Amino acid sequence: MHADIGDLIVVRSPHEGGARDGTIVEVHGPDGSPPYMVRWSGDEHTSLVFPGPDATVQRAHHDVAAD
Repeated sequence: MHADIGDLIVVRSPHEGGARDGTIVEVHGPDGSPPYMVRWSGDEHTSLVFPGPDATVQRAHHDVAAD
């Protein structure tokens, strides 16, 4: 798994019947690998996440500065 700051992480939970999403605010692993610090949508709670197979990353639209 690879992510950048600003990407969205979605964790699906079959036990809770839905999904939880949040914005990645820090990337702690080398080359964009986990763990990630995530600010969760809704309650704005922040936690360190070691994503499992039920998690996906949706890439944010990162602007590239023009020269």
